[in-house]
Amino acid sequence: MINIADAPIGVFDSGVGGLTVAREIMRQIPNERIVYFGDTARVPYGSKSRETITRFSKQIVRFLKTYDVKTIVVACNTASAYALDTLEKEIDIPIIGVVKPGAKVASDATRNGKIGVIGTEATIGSQIYTQYIKEINPEATIYGKACPLFCPLVEEGLWQDPVTDEIARRYLSELIDIDIDTLILGCTHYPLIHSTVAKIMGEGVTLVNPAYETARELKEMLEKNNLLQTTPPALGSNQYQFFVSDGAEKFKHFANSIIQYGILSAKTINIEEY
Repeated sequence: MINIADAPIGVFDSGVGGLTVAREIMRQIPNERIVYFGDTARVPYGSKSRETITRFSKQIVRFLKTYDVKTIVVACNTASAYALDTLEKEIDIPIIGVVKPGAKVASDATRNGKIGVIGTEATIGSQIYTQYIKEINPEATIYGKACPLFCPLVEEGLWQDPVTDEIARRYLSELIDIDIDTLILGCTHYPLIHSTVAKIMGEGVTLVNPAYETARELKEMLEKNNLLQTTPPALGSNQYQFFVSDGAEKFKHFANSIIQYGILSAKTINIEEY
C-alpha cells in the first residue's frame, strides 16, 4: 500500500519569487519532497487580469497533479488573491496560499493598528490582505502600495544595488509618512530585498514575510491531515524537482543563489499543453 505522506508537495509561482517559499519549506520540514513550477515564460502575473491568472493557475495545477502531489502551495500572492478560491473548489487535495498566513501574523504584530502592504498591482488592487486582516482585527487600517518595479529588479538579481535602493525609497516614503508599524512583504519576490526594505523603513517597523509563515502553516496542515513525512528521503532520490515554462538555465543559476541545497537541474515544459 502506498503511503500518501511519501508523495511530494507541489509549489508554484509566476517565476522565481516562490523559491523563497520553497526555501522555507526545505528549512522547516526538511523530509518533504517538492515539485516546483515557475511560470517564467508568462511572468509577471501582477499586471494581468483575474481571468488570465486563474487560467494559468489551473494549467499549473493540472501539471503538478501529474506528479501525484499530496498538497499544493500557491507561492504567489497574485495567484493566491485571484485564483485560490476557484482552485479550492476544483481540486480534491489540500491547497494553501501565501496571503492568509501573512495577514494573520500582521494582525497580531501591529501595535498602532496601521499596517502597510506592498505587492503587485493585482494583489493590491484585489484588497485581499485588507479583507483578511479586517476579519481578524476590524480596528486595523491597511495601506496598500503597489511596487511593480520590485519584481523585475529581483529577477535581474539587483538585490543590493543603488537602483533598488532609490526605487524602494520612492515607493516606501508615503508609508513612512503614514507611520505604519507593520509592513507585509506581499509578494514572494520581496523577501530577497528584505534588508533594503528594513533599512528604509527603520527599526520601528515590523516586516512580515509570508513565505516563512506559509511554510509554518503548511507544516501544521500536513500534521493535521496525517500527511507529514517523518523519515528522510532515500539517498540519491530526487527530493527537489524544478520545472519552468522558459529559461531553465537562467532559472537554475538564480535558484542556486537563493537555495543552498544544490539545484541539480531545471527542466522546461510547455505549460500550454495542460
